[in-house]
Amino acid sequence: MGHDSRPVEPEQERTGDRLARWADSRLGRRPVARSVRRLVFPDHWSLMLGEIALYSFVILLITGVYLSLYFHPSSELVVYQGDYAPLRGQLVSEAFDSTLHISFDVRGGLLVRQAHHWAALVFVAALLAHMLRVFFTGAFRKPRELNWVLGFGLLVLAMFGGLTGYDLPGDLLSGTGLQVVNGTILSIPVVGTYLSFFLFGGEFPGDDLIARFNTLHVLVIPVLMVVLIAGYAVLALRHRPAQYPGPGRTRDNVVGLPAKVYAVKAAGYFFFVAGVIFFMAAVAEINPVWDYGPFRPDQVSAGSQPDWYMGVADGLLRVMPGWEMDFWGHTLALDNLLPLLAGTLLFLAMGAYPFLEAWVTDDDSEHHLLDRPRNRPVRTALGVAWLSVYAVALIGAANDIIATRLHMSVNDVTWAVRVGLFVVPVLAFVVTKRVALALQRKDRDLVLHGRETGVIKRLPHGEYVEVHEPLDPARLHTLTSHEQHRPLDAVPPRDGDGAVVRGTQRLRTGLSGFLYGPGTQIPKPTATEHEEITGRHGS
Repeated sequence: MGHDSRPVEPEQERTGDRLARWADSRLGRRPVARSVRRLVFPDHWSLMLGEIALYSFVILLITGVYLSLYFHPSSELVVYQGDYAPLRGQLVSEAFDSTLHISFDVRGGLLVRQAHHWAALVFVAALLAHMLRVFFTGAFRKPRELNWVLGFGLLVLAMFGGLTGYDLPGDLLSGTGLQVVNGTILSIPVVGTYLSFFLFGGEFPGDDLIARFNTLHVLVIPVLMVVLIAGYAVLALRHRPAQYPGPGRTRDNVVGLPAKVYAVKAAGYFFFVAGVIFFMAAVAEINPVWDYGPFRPDQVSAGSQPDWYMGVADGLLRVMPGWEMDFWGHTLALDNLLPLLAGTLLFLAMGAYPFLEAWVTDDDSEHHLLDRPRNRPVRTALGVAWLSVYAVALIGAANDIIATRLHMSVNDVTWAVRVGLFVVPVLAFVVTKRVALALQRKDRDLVLHGRETGVIKRLPHGEYVEVHEPLDPARLHTLTSHEQHRPLDAVPPRDGDGAVVRGTQRLRTGLSGFLYGPGTQIPKPTATEHEEITGRHGS
C-alpha cells in the first residue's frame, strides 16, 4: 500500500494550475480599453448574421417597453367592451382584453405588437444562423469556447423568452401551447407535479401563470440576455476577431475595417434591419388573437402551431407513440418524457461539441483563422445531420396541416416523420461528407492544373487539349492554407507494463480516427507536385 500512496497537495496544485491556465487563455490577456482603440473588424457577409441578431434584440427591447405600458398581466376575468364587435360582451382575461386594446385602440399598437413578434422570430433565426456559421467555420475553437457557451445560452434564453411571450395574451392558441407545456412538465418523474404547481400557482391553468410568465418575459430573461451579450462582447474585444484565410491574413493580425468605418456601416445596417422588420409587421399579419378567441381550458384550437423555433419540441411530441409504463407504482408517460429528453440531448450536444472536439483531437493550440466547411467533412456532416433532425421534427409539428393541405392521411405523415427522424440524419451525414470530399478534390485539381479557360488547343501530334490558366496567388493561398490534422495514434488494449488501457482513452482515439482518419480528407497537393504539374503545362 505504501507504493500506491500519492501526495495530495501537488496534484491539487497541478489541477489548479491547469484551470488557471485554461481560464487565462479563454478570458483573454488584452485590456478592453486597449482592444477597443485598436479594434479591426473582418469584412465578410457571414459576420452580418450576428449583427442581425443584435439589432433585432434592440428592436425587441424598444417595442417591448412600449407594449408593457398598455399590457395588464392578469388572469382576472372581465367583460370585453372594446372595438372588436364579435367578442364584445364576452368574458375574457385582463391580459386578453389589454392585448385587444393594444391591437385596436392604441395608436400604432398593432404595428408595434406585430413588429415585436416578427423581431422575436428574426432574432432567434439570426442567432441560430450565427451559431451555425461559428460551428461550420470552427470559430468555437480555443480561445473562443466561452464565446460559444455564451452564444448557446443566449439561444436557449431566446427560445424560452419567445415561449413566455407567446403565452402572455391569454388567447386560445397560447392556452393550447400551455397545455402541452403542462403535460410535458407533468411527465418528469418525481418532481413533475411540484414543478407544475409551482409554475401555474396550483392546478392548471391556475391564476398566477400570466403574471409569473410576464415577470420572466419582461425582467428575468431580458436581464440574463443582456448579461450574456455584454459578456460575449467583452470576450470578443479581448480576443482578436477570427477571420477567413486569405493573403496577408495570419494568426497574429486582423485584416478588415477600422472601428470608425465599421460603426458608420453598422448604424446604417441597424436602420435597414429595423425597416425590414417594421415592413414585415405592416404587411404580414401574425398571431391574430382576436381570431382565436379567449382561452378556455376545455377547448383546443384546430391547426394550432407554435413559433418555428419551438416546432422541434412540438414535432417530437406529435410523432411519439402513446407509450406508458409502470415503475415502482408510478406511471411514466413516455410519450411526453422521451421527446423532452431527446430535445434536451439534441441541444446539449450542440452546446458541448467544442469541448468534445478539443478532447478528441487533443488540440490545445489557438485558432484565429477560420475553416472552410469543405475542409472539415465530418464536422460539417455532423452539423447538417443535426439540422436535418430539427427540420424533420419541424415537419412533424405541422403533420395535421400537411395532411389537410395535401389530402393525405395524418397517420401517413406521422409515420413518415418517425422513419425520417432515424433515416434522414444518416443520409444527410453521408451525402454531406461525400460532397465535402468532392469539393476538396475539385480544389486539389484547381491547384495542380489551374482554371479551365474554355480554349481548345491542338498539339503537334494531333491531340486536342483544353488550355488551363494558373490560379492567381490569392486564390491559390485560399485553397492551400488550411491545416490537415492527423488522428491520434491508436492505443493497444494494454500498455507496456501490462495494465489495461482505460476505455476513455480507446474511445478518444476511435473518435479521433472518425474525425480525421482515412477517408475523411483529401491530401493537399505538395509544393513539389504543384511545380511538376505547372512546369509540365508550361512546356
